[in-house]
Amino acid sequence: MVDRYYDALETRSADQRAADLAQALPRQIARAQALPGYAETLKHVDPQAITSVADLASLPVLRKSSLGKAQAAQPPFGGYSVKPAAQFAHIFQSPGPIYEPGGIDRDWWRIGRVLHAAGIGPGDIVQNCFGYHLTPAGMIFESGARAVGAAVLPAGTGQTELQVTAARDIGSTVYAGTPDYLKVILDKADEMGVQLAITKAAVGGGALFPSLRQDYKDRGILCLQSYATADLGNIAYESPAMEGMIADEHVVIEIVTPGTGDPVAPGEVGEVVVTTLNPDYPLIRFATGDLSAVMDGISPCGRTNMRIKGWMGRADQTAKIKGMFIRPEQVAALVAKHAEIVKARVIARREGDMDTMTVQVEAPGNDGSAYARTVADVLKLKGVIEVVAPGSLPKDGLVIEDQRKYD
Repeated sequence: MVDRYYDALETRSADQRAADLAQALPRQIARAQALPGYAETLKHVDPQAITSVADLASLPVLRKSSLGKAQAAQPPFGGYSVKPAAQFAHIFQSPGPIYEPGGIDRDWWRIGRVLHAAGIGPGDIVQNCFGYHLTPAGMIFESGARAVGAAVLPAGTGQTELQVTAARDIGSTVYAGTPDYLKVILDKADEMGVQLAITKAAVGGGALFPSLRQDYKDRGILCLQSYATADLGNIAYESPAMEGMIADEHVVIEIVTPGTGDPVAPGEVGEVVVTTLNPDYPLIRFATGDLSAVMDGISPCGRTNMRIKGWMGRADQTAKIKGMFIRPEQVAALVAKHAEIVKARVIARREGDMDTMTVQVEAPGNDGSAYARTVADVLKLKGVIEVVAPGSLPKDGLVIEDQRKYD
């Protein structure tokens, strides 16, 4: 009989999890501090002072664009890896290009937890339809299957008819891949008159729409999704309760205002920033560029770690207005210029054939002209400034809202 939980970490009390984090975080900050990539950003940090999620907020955010620049200057990992490239089992290349290390020990990306939650284990055969070439998704899920004792068909993508034939011949019981490609395989099997044995699916890398999940359920397939990246490994995952996504036990998740490192209020939408406890590749406050929000309470399945609502859009809201790029970091800089401003939102509209920009500012009073010079200096554009009451802007994670239509 398969244990309900992957390990005891999943059901820790809040006090125990906080105590464990207070031990793990200083060690991870110290590892990072010793690396060339963090030579400037962490040089004045006392690792022993960083013992909680709240303490992390005092550290700078690391963005993927900065990682790419660092890798160009110091290939292949930009000075952010504890080990040299030759000591890793794999080296991957993602679009950018961005290079990521990979290991085969200790379920390096921590996907075993994801698969276990979906009921996958010994006796299962995983048809792994994630890509194996250059990018790491295929190896990430293969590592997870190995951790739970399942066999793997390294199917990769495409060649759907061969996928169906292989699934039938070897008796695949599990699909791993993007949410929509499973339907392509199942529809092809129907067309071929083939009955498949797939009853479980672990999906990621795309949106799992409710209608698609229901279609799989109607076919007798439990489909659960995970949230992982090439840099960080597993971040969060679904359990059969299917109420939000549960944070992985070896990462720390923060939700911050896009363009800043400032935590949002509980329940508000913001950018997902992750600190990994992986000792080989200690990414500290790594910005994913994804939006999500923290959910109240714990999962009905009994796992006690924090939950997020899943993917809710992209935090990179850069918009080109009147030929000028406006970025979330600029909006954050605008807010920082005036102590009384709580938050701000840039709205791009189109009137006739012309772009217009409205800047909504949460602040006391109603004098927009007081901020006109700052707007022009920071955003490099002039626009209409609307002062709105504190707390009145939507809590949806947007700091740049593009309302323009081009059809």
